[in-house]
Amino acid sequence: MSENINYEAIKERDSEIFNYLSLEVERQKYVLNMIPSENYVSKAVLEASGSILTNKYAEGYPGKRYYQGMANVDEIERIAIERAKKLFGAEHANVQPYSGSPANAAIFYALLKPGDKIMGMRLDMGGHLTHGHKVNFSARFYKSVQYTVDKETQMLDMDEIRKLAIKEKPKIIISGYTAYPRKIPFKEFHEIAMEVGAYSMADISHIAGLIVGGVHPSPLPFTDVVMTTTHKTLRGPRGAIILSKKEDRLANVDGLDEKKAKLEKNLARKIDRAVFPGLQGGPHINVIAAKAIAFEEAMKPEFKDYARQVVKNAKVLAETLLDNGIKLVTGGTDNHLILIDLTPLGIGIGKEVAVALENAGIVANMNTIPYDPSTPFKPSGLRIGTPLLTTRGMKEEEMKIIGEWISKIIHDYKNESLQKKIKQEVKELCERFSFY
Repeated sequence: MSENINYEAIKERDSEIFNYLSLEVERQKYVLNMIPSENYVSKAVLEASGSILTNKYAEGYPGKRYYQGMANVDEIERIAIERAKKLFGAEHANVQPYSGSPANAAIFYALLKPGDKIMGMRLDMGGHLTHGHKVNFSARFYKSVQYTVDKETQMLDMDEIRKLAIKEKPKIIISGYTAYPRKIPFKEFHEIAMEVGAYSMADISHIAGLIVGGVHPSPLPFTDVVMTTTHKTLRGPRGAIILSKKEDRLANVDGLDEKKAKLEKNLARKIDRAVFPGLQGGPHINVIAAKAIAFEEAMKPEFKDYARQVVKNAKVLAETLLDNGIKLVTGGTDNHLILIDLTPLGIGIGKEVAVALENAGIVANMNTIPYDPSTPFKPSGLRIGTPLLTTRGMKEEEMKIIGEWISKIIHDYKNESLQKKIKQEVKELCERFSFY
């Protein structure tokens, strides 16, 4: 157990849970966690997440609650809202969404009617479940049109996306992905949306920290509505926020009186009413406080240094893998993540390689690759990233070492003695870098 994370109260009350918490602390301390959607939050964010605010119910919004005892809670949420707007340059912010999927659901609830058409990237190309995948609510309640990446370059083909949008005329076009290692042309997506009379929506959950850090283009201020989780590269608690324009540019106000027209044009109000009371009840004020702290941390100059280093590390790691004969989707990366194509070694071996890496102390996740010849349950790819390692202070030299280790495991992933050897080397590396 780390000297800074002791959970003494839990130890006294519940030895079983304490045991697994202790094991998890040790696991996180001595592995190279390379799952690109995870990060280490600050001690302040941890404290806020588990703070006394957990005790408080707060249905409604600041100044308009359904419970008493809200003076402090209201101020905390107001601070979080103002910091989110300032950090991202947004006109409006809702900080109450519990997580990314509920936040995306709230956006659809606010802007669409059941049966309306949404257009997002296909899951196996790097998109998200909530962007219209057939097993998700987003395809059950709405008509889903899915775009892909170019078969040769494995990158976005904006001409093809535009043609699809003109043909299908969706009500909302979604950009932003979970496994796309290149920069996203948000401006072009917004222009296509305007051309076909659709809302433009960006899901920046993976790259929010890179955007505020200045190393990835932002979808704001032009995009109609933006969702981001607050963890991942932003290094906040598990949760989400919705950022939007104040006014709905697609509002249909023909025949409405002035008062009703004003309400219909109010995009911010639509978003807020979709979150509460549309889809959620009481917000998690403890998490909102943690979000506020994370936003403040992300405004510091050192956060820009962090974001730059995340990308530097990813590029060096990608180069090292390529130099060792590892195939990468799109041939490299512009952001925090790398998608490894394992098909030269075998079809559908992503899980086996991920397990081999974990046995060696390197944590990644299996992932589909564009036009994967296998299935999502047995994919042919591996997704890795640099946010956590960068948070721990690792830089280019460490990325070269780690890239060599990953390459050795991939090329010989059934070699258990190699896994044991590298695991010891990983532990020695981890001991050189701080963990809380």
